Amino acid sequence: MEITVIGRKIQVTDALRERVEQKVGDALKVFDIDPITCDVVLRVEHYKSTKTTDICEVTVHVHGAVIRVEAAKEDMYAAIDEAARMVERQMRKFKTKILDRRKPGKQPRNQIKAGTQEEQTILNDEKQVLSEEDDDALVRTKYIPVTKLTEEDALVQADLLGHDFYVFEDMQTGNTHVIYHRKSGGYGILKPESEKDQK
Repeated sequence: MEITVIGRKIQVTDALRERVEQKVGDALKVFDIDPITCDVVLRVEHYKSTKTTDICEVTVHVHGAVIRVEAAKEDMYAAIDEAARMVERQMRKFKTKILDRRKPGKQPRNQIKAGTQEEQTILNDEKQVLSEEDDDALVRTKYIPVTKLTEEDALVQADLLGHDFYVFEDMQTGNTHVIYHRKSGGYGILKPESEKDQK
């Protein structure tokens, strides 16, 4: 197990590094599988309207999947502890999904439907505050890898990342699909209209 700790606007002391290795390391032991790599970013954000916020961001690469969580507190040690708890929950969820998939007689999911309470995502997306005249402005460009996956694998990945949408290349059709989190619960999927004739 490899844990890399990086500081942004903060010095990573030996005490902070030990806290990360202890708390996050224990959380990763939930799923005893190799290889597991983990990147932890400790950063400090200053906001005009609020106090200084300490943030612990954890990204775990395990078994071909990515698990990402972010915790914000007024104290870095508290942020690390909360991030570790979040990682443990996500690791347990991932472990359950992997083990369920190996059970004999389990049928693959053909459609993405509303999920259970356990499947609901924790939305920690970056928020940007824009003035009224800038609401329709393009404020950011981000390039993402588009991975070939089945719908079921893409659903698992979206859930683990905690994103409200996930873009992937469908393993069967080769087309680009988008999974999105529905406000009423569960997930939906966007497909090109041309696939209607392929059913």
